Amino acid sequence: MKKIYHLGNCTTCQAIISDTKIDKKGYSFQDIKFEKITPAQLDEMKKMAGSYEALFSRRAIKYRELGLKDKKLQEHDYRQLILDEYTFLKRPVVIMNKNIFIGSEKKNLEELKKALK
Repeated sequence: MKKIYHLGNCTTCQAIISDTKIDKKGYSFQDIKFEKITPAQLDEMKKMAGSYEALFSRRAIKYRELGLKDKKLQEHDYRQLILDEYTFLKRPVVIMNKNIFIGSEKKNLEELKKALK
C-alpha cells in the first residue's frame, strides 16, 4: 500500500509533498479534513506505529484548548481524540508497504527520502 494522510491546506504537508516529489510516485492521497480517518485505518496505522500516542499531535490548537496537557491520557483516549478531531493526527502520515513515516520531524523526513529513492 502507498498512501498519504495529509491536510490539503497545511503548508508543512505541501512542502513535504513538493520536496519529496511523492505526488509523482503513485501514492493515493487522503485529505483528512474532507475524508475522515476510519477506525480501521487508524487501527492499521497504530499496528505499524506501535501506539496511538505515536500518531497523536500535541501541536494541535485543541490540545491546549481542551486542557489535555494537564491530563493523563491512555491509548484509548488518543485513539478517540484522533477519530473525533482530524487535527490530532500528526501529519503527514506516509504508508509505504510495511513502513510508516509520521510527522514532519527532520529525522523522519530523512528516512522517508531514503525510502523513496
